[in-house]
Amino acid sequence: MDRDRLAQALLDSFLEELEGHVVSLNRDLLALEQAPARARELIPGLLRTLHSVKGASRAASASRVETACHRLEEVLEPLIHGRAPSPDLFELCFATVDALDDAGRRLASRQDLSGSPLEALLPQLEQAAQGVPPPSPERRPEPVPFAPGPARKGAEPTPPAEVEPPVPVVPGEALPVRVSGQKLDALLGRSGELRVAMLRLESHAESLESLRDDVTGLRASVRGTASETTLRRVELELARVARVLAQDRRALFQSSTGLDDEVRRARMLPFEEGCTGLERAARDVAHGLGRRVRMEVHGGGLDLDRSLLQSLREPLLHLVRNAVAHGLEAPEERVRHGKSEEGRVVLSARLRGSRVEVAVEDDGRGLDLEALRERARARGLEAPEDDAEAARLVFLPGLSTAPRVTAVSGRGVGLDVVRAQVEALRGSVEVTFKAGQGTRFTLDVPLTLSTLRVLLVDVGGQILALASEGVDRLLRLSPSDVREVEGRMSWVTPDALVPLASLASVLDLPSGPPRARPSAVVLSAGTARAALVVDEVIAEQEVLVRSLGSRVKRARHVAAAAVLPDGRMALLLNPASLVRAAGGRPSAHFFPTPREQAVRRRVVLADDSPTTRMLEQSILEAAGYDVTACADGAEAWERLQAGGADALVLDVEMPRMDGISLTEAVRASPRFGRVPVVLVTSREKSEDKARGLNAGASAYIVKSAFDPTSLLETLRRLL
Repeated sequence: MDRDRLAQALLDSFLEELEGHVVSLNRDLLALEQAPARARELIPGLLRTLHSVKGASRAASASRVETACHRLEEVLEPLIHGRAPSPDLFELCFATVDALDDAGRRLASRQDLSGSPLEALLPQLEQAAQGVPPPSPERRPEPVPFAPGPARKGAEPTPPAEVEPPVPVVPGEALPVRVSGQKLDALLGRSGELRVAMLRLESHAESLESLRDDVTGLRASVRGTASETTLRRVELELARVARVLAQDRRALFQSSTGLDDEVRRARMLPFEEGCTGLERAARDVAHGLGRRVRMEVHGGGLDLDRSLLQSLREPLLHLVRNAVAHGLEAPEERVRHGKSEEGRVVLSARLRGSRVEVAVEDDGRGLDLEALRERARARGLEAPEDDAEAARLVFLPGLSTAPRVTAVSGRGVGLDVVRAQVEALRGSVEVTFKAGQGTRFTLDVPLTLSTLRVLLVDVGGQILALASEGVDRLLRLSPSDVREVEGRMSWVTPDALVPLASLASVLDLPSGPPRARPSAVVLSAGTARAALVVDEVIAEQEVLVRSLGSRVKRARHVAAAAVLPDGRMALLLNPASLVRAAGGRPSAHFFPTPREQAVRRRVVLADDSPTTRMLEQSILEAAGYDVTACADGAEAWERLQAGGADALVLDVEMPRMDGISLTEAVRASPRFGRVPVVLVTSREKSEDKARGLNAGASAYIVKSAFDPTSLLETLRRLL
């Protein structure tokens, strides 16, 4: 390696190491400031960290960093022997740590450290090392530990851990390896593409099985002719290829699943690492306002994807600063209300199914709803009487209740940014409070940002994706389900009126003609809900999520792009944005006039899975069928006898009466013996198919390769 490449490699290694040391220095200085009596315990760790930075900076030829660390060692060492640290001394120490962090950014962008904050602090550090009390520093801007912008080359946040002397390596023992986040992101993307390819292969395998069944049927119809031998040969070859493909599919599934799991594990970091630097930010805001604060992290050991943690950093920084600046009272005010002088800010994280709930809570004064309403009226906005709705005013841009503009409040910038950033993660944010006791902001975000299970819908001829986790339910609307209230349409539920709108109208897309039973998707975002009418519900699938890039970053109602198993792209919509937009839509015409309605064929549908039953019912009704949905075969048999049917769509495994038994009962019935029966089941073995067809089923569709088009085409052909 030549001299220049070696110097650059040493500098890159030093900068990567420096980030972790800055975290350690901040953490230990905060602990020392809160408990000076622990100086004998904490100072050695600080000195070890500074010594490590000093040695690494010497190797990287960063002489000013080396000098600053040496001087700070001389400042801190006397504290071990009983010297009491002053507030000004702590300010100097924290300023030096910030200057070291700034120096790292400058060096990463190949800037010289001449004229930097670090160089400006060297005279003060030298005086303090000689025992001269440091001057009271001017008020410094609040540090922004998670400022947006490009990360340092090759750098990723490192765990806040003290730097210990090198540990001897045992022969044969694995060495720890640091991998950059960019490389892990790329690896996860490849893993996701492999899973999509696997799903596509599975679809092709099912198509091959269907083709083999067609050849088998064709051979039976030409039995005894010259072409039977050829068809038999084709059938055997298709069976062989199908077996090989099934083996390859299983091997690929195991490999892709294992790779995906390993990559995800490699990307996981504890939640407490996502909170690194927030305690320092809270401390600096509190000091600037003459307050005291203690920050706690609950659920810090919960492992989360590093991309999610990275995306949550700025919203959490806003919320922590907001909690200190707006939530916590001055010490004397807290004492008057029976509280301790020191305020408390708690960050917590917990899993809720496939979602993560992150909360920032303080024990301050709570929200001033009347002030919020007053500011809203002053801006010509509606001031809700409902307290929960009024509390959400804090998320409006430009709305602030601060009496004056300061470095951290008063401009109305912050919480609207939090909401936008959280919604960009396909999440939502809610606020609750108790007057005089505190405020809690709750962020609800998905566990992973790379793959997602979505509901695909057709709107105006376009396929669009909605995250399944945000879909509350699917509906088939009838006129009795809909009410017009103050010029706006609502879906009627037993306990509420849910805003109802056409998704095509919200997205400014052309909509299809009115239908007798239009399909609607009920979306939820936090506590808010809305029902959106779509042209057709297509299917539910797992997709790969891709960013749309900066050029379309601000597209209304769009969160990302979804890569479908067949390679096509679909826009992934933002549920929170759609829910808000649906609430203000004018009345629309969803139903045809009596003349437009035609005679519809009746289908009895039976499946014991509510989700599958709802999806299939929606697909069939969107195609114009009158559907009677049943939870099991016994109910389907009763409904068939009571009202008849033009066709039956049945699951196989159901309580009371399964699909095979019901098919046999239908075929044995003089009245319904000729009614088509379509079995839709997860059983995909050849013997299961044979059993279903022998029982009299007209068609057999496997759920793993379920395609709405094939179901509708099968029914069309049978009817």
